[in-house]
Amino acid sequence: MEKELIINVSPNEVEIALLEDSKLVELHHQKTNSNFAVGDIFLGRIKKLNPSLNAAFVDIGYEKDAFLHYTDLGPRLNSLLAYTENSLNGNQNTSRLDHFTIEPEIIKNDKIENVFSKRKAVLVQMLKEPISTKGPRLSCEIALPGRYMVLSPFSDIISISKKIDNPEERKRLQVLVESIKPKNFGVIIRTAAEGKKVADLHEEMKAIVSKWEHIHSQLYNAVPPLKLLSELDKSSSLIRDLLTDSFNKIVVNDKELYFSIKSYLESFAPAQLKILTLYKDSRNILDEYGVTHQIKASFGKTFTLSSGAYIIIEHTEAMHVIDVNSGHKVSTTDQEESIMRVNLEAAEEIARQIRLRDIGGLIVIDFIDMRNVDHKRILMEKMRDFMEKDRAQHTILPLSKFGLMQITRERVRPQVVINTTEVCPTCNGSGKINASVLVTDDIVRDLEFILHSKPKKAVYLHVHPFVEAYLKKGLPSMQMKWFMKYNKWIKIRSDVNNALNEYRFFDDNNDEIRFS
Repeated sequence: MEKELIINVSPNEVEIALLEDSKLVELHHQKTNSNFAVGDIFLGRIKKLNPSLNAAFVDIGYEKDAFLHYTDLGPRLNSLLAYTENSLNGNQNTSRLDHFTIEPEIIKNDKIENVFSKRKAVLVQMLKEPISTKGPRLSCEIALPGRYMVLSPFSDIISISKKIDNPEERKRLQVLVESIKPKNFGVIIRTAAEGKKVADLHEEMKAIVSKWEHIHSQLYNAVPPLKLLSELDKSSSLIRDLLTDSFNKIVVNDKELYFSIKSYLESFAPAQLKILTLYKDSRNILDEYGVTHQIKASFGKTFTLSSGAYIIIEHTEAMHVIDVNSGHKVSTTDQEESIMRVNLEAAEEIARQIRLRDIGGLIVIDFIDMRNVDHKRILMEKMRDFMEKDRAQHTILPLSKFGLMQITRERVRPQVVINTTEVCPTCNGSGKINASVLVTDDIVRDLEFILHSKPKKAVYLHVHPFVEAYLKKGLPSMQMKWFMKYNKWIKIRSDVNNALNEYRFFDDNNDEIRFS
């Protein structure tokens, strides 16, 4: 599979498009005057406790207080609170945890008021950006991500990505990381670490530990709310999380961002430098790589599949509903097989649409009804395969007896919504046009004005094909009546780009004759 990352930098925002086999699968936007917030670490202050929700609202400097649920506190909250308090008052004079006493884990199903008091300072990390009317969502399970591993303080557990399935490689990584990790830090080994040398992993470990040192250095006498660590910009973050050997191209049209990404690759993936390109053409980069066309085609309410079947995507406050329609493409000779093919084609496109639009929450899909039990099972398995590349956590339930499939998907950022409709040039968005029978009266009025003001010029009239047929039909036709009245032959040409009541006049040089 070919993977391409196309990055378009404009004065107001950065657009990042991820293509797989030239098909758009992810689209990200970031304002140039704002930082990518998910993953940022803050020193916050408990603003309000809400026992009914078993959650706290935390002031981290945003307009709306952030939400911190008990389930997001993590079992090592007591250690985090002790470390934070000792760092604030100067008793914890080092970022290392070699001699730090790990506190007992919190009770799994306790109450929020038993672990927090109002105005308590707490170290938190952003899980989700503000969405709609909701503020950011936080976690107290601090994770410092790198390309090959993720570091978690107050733990000694080493976890290895399930996608690394070679037992010998898993053992090698386990032993290697055990030898280089600091005491009382847990590590999650990512898939990208497979086959990497000791030097590469050790270099990244030092870089991640330096981030923790940076957090600690700011805590002494700090007054919340305070941002302690910012995540990478969106493009660098995506490259860190997505970049694998299967990537073929990274194209960016901005020199500053190009050198920023180049610097990152030189540090963490020097072998991938050859795939980075600075785009210098005058044509828009998104147009050049076909992204603009795919955006226009993919973000409407209705999406037509290559077979002629189509899906309709609707959004409500509670859920997202997707309906699969076969159109006229279901064969009457082998209806079950035909329905199965349409459903599989729709499932693949739905998986792409969910990922592309970043649809989160509850998703209900109404597939075309199937009676064959094996077909239902195959559809379920294929849907799981299609969504395997989706990085967001999701759960897929089997088809219900009503033929509905339910999917829940993690929502990290606001859904990507792009309006692909355009204002109708005929009605200017009003939904109404002048009576079509009057179009010939309007043509005659403008024609008389042209013949009076520019009598010697040849006149060509461009109209909709239906109107052309009307003007030329009959004996005498409207065109012949004009010739007898004005003593000038008006050449009429059809133009499929014209609306029914739209017309334009041109001269011999094919220049449009305008009236203003």
